Amino acid sequence: MTLPTITAVVVTYHTGPRLHECLYALKSDPDVSEIVVVDNGNPPAEQDWIANFAAVSNKVHIVRDGTNPGFGAGVNKGAAGALGKLLLVINPDAVLRRGSLARLVGAMDKRAEPVLVGGKIFDIHGREERGARRNTLTLMRAMGFGKWTLENEPSPRESIEVGAVSGAFFMMDRHAFRSMGGFDEGYFLHVEDVDLCRRVLKAGGSVVYQPHAGALHYGSTSDIPSDAVIEHKGRSLVRYFRKFANGPLERLVVVLISPLMVRALRARR
Repeated sequence: MTLPTITAVVVTYHTGPRLHECLYALKSDPDVSEIVVVDNGNPPAEQDWIANFAAVSNKVHIVRDGTNPGFGAGVNKGAAGALGKLLLVINPDAVLRRGSLARLVGAMDKRAEPVLVGGKIFDIHGREERGARRNTLTLMRAMGFGKWTLENEPSPRESIEVGAVSGAFFMMDRHAFRSMGGFDEGYFLHVEDVDLCRRVLKAGGSVVYQPHAGALHYGSTSDIPSDAVIEHKGRSLVRYFRKFANGPLERLVVVLISPLMVRALRARR
């Protein structure tokens, strides 16, 4: 099977040494045509390492302008100059499993377009992590009325259509991603992936989970304070629920419960 050209986009901010594993796995994978490293801010020593990594390979490119506009905006910057027909977005603390890209490409076949496909994200023990396959996030599900994440459900034997996959590991046609406007840059960190999946479905497209494509996710490798991450996630959830509220009543409910969201996230730590 001859695959289309694939550009891997990796957004990094104080990621730590796991970034090296991520980039070496991408560089050694014959199905990756191009790697775009979006440096949203790293220590000088890490910036030097990235520069040296790129210098010895003509398929590695760095995007760096001295700013940190957030994860989604960083992906958009990387996608803007990408040359591959397909985009692979992968977290800097995730290591691609060899052979996964052909599986992702195959799962896109004969699906309603635009198609966004994600794979299994697993920890160092091989356990599926939370969020790789989900139902569409609604306010009722967030409040506990209905199931959102599906990692505790039996793993499907083949690719299936779902409500959302994780932004830590997904593939999409480059032109389709751009035509959708990419990630909503109003989200600084978290929930931008759920938003994009919802817009894909709203446009009549498909969100697909492929259990036979995978990436090892280390997680918690960044030195960003956890309180800051929680604050960003809380604000992102409020933005999402306001954006997709079903009418003025639900919008009012979002306003009323907004102060409780960050408290709930802190309590879950």
